[in-house]
Amino acid sequence: MRVVLIAIPVLSGFLAAAHAETPRADPALVEKTVAATFSQAPEAWRARVVQDETQRQCSLSRNEPAPAEAAAIQAREAGTIVYPADGGVIGDWRRGAAIAQNGQGGQFSDAPGVASGGNCYACHQIDPKEISHGTLGPTLAGYGKSRDFGAEAARVVYAKIFNAQATWACSSMPRFGHNRVLNEQQIKDLTAYLMARDSPVNAP
Repeated sequence: MRVVLIAIPVLSGFLAAAHAETPRADPALVEKTVAATFSQAPEAWRARVVQDETQRQCSLSRNEPAPAEAAAIQAREAGTIVYPADGGVIGDWRRGAAIAQNGQGGQFSDAPGVASGGNCYACHQIDPKEISHGTLGPTLAGYGKSRDFGAEAARVVYAKIFNAQATWACSSMPRFGHNRVLNEQQIKDLTAYLMARDSPVNAP
C-alpha cells in the first residue's frame, strides 16, 4: 500500500497569508449599509444599529483593543453599573433558572409585552446536569460553591450580568442591565441562580 503525504504546512501558510490580506471595509460604508437595511423598521429598532463609543472601538479593533483602550472601555462601562438601592443582589434562584433558559425578548416575532429572558444556556453550561448548552462562554456549574458563596463574589456576578464590558473589554456577553434587556429583579434572580447554596448550579 502506498502512503501519500500532503504538505499541510505549505497549505496552512497559504491560507494564513490569504487571511492576512483580507481588506478592511470602510467603517463609514459599513455603517451606511447597516442603517439602510433598517430604514423601514420602527424607530426603536433603527436605534439598535447606532453604535455607542464602546461598540465603535470594539468594531474598529475587531474586539482586540490595545491595553490602553481596553482599560478605558472597562472604566467607562463600570460607571454604568447601578446596584440595587437596598444593597442586596440575591433574588430567587428558581426565577433565575427560568430566566436563564428563556430566549425570548428583543425579536420581531415576540408577542407584545413579552418579558425578555437571559438566553444564558445558549453560551454557558449552568446546571451541572445540562447536556445541551452553548460553549461560547465558560461553564458556570458550581460557580457559587467554587467562590465559597461569598457576598463580594455575588456583587461581581451582578455587575458582570449588568455590564460585562466592565470586566472584559469587548466581551461577547450582552450588557443586560446597561441596555435594559433585563431589569434589576431579573439580574438579582440570575445572581441567585449562580450563587445560592440550594441552587442546582451548586449541587454536589
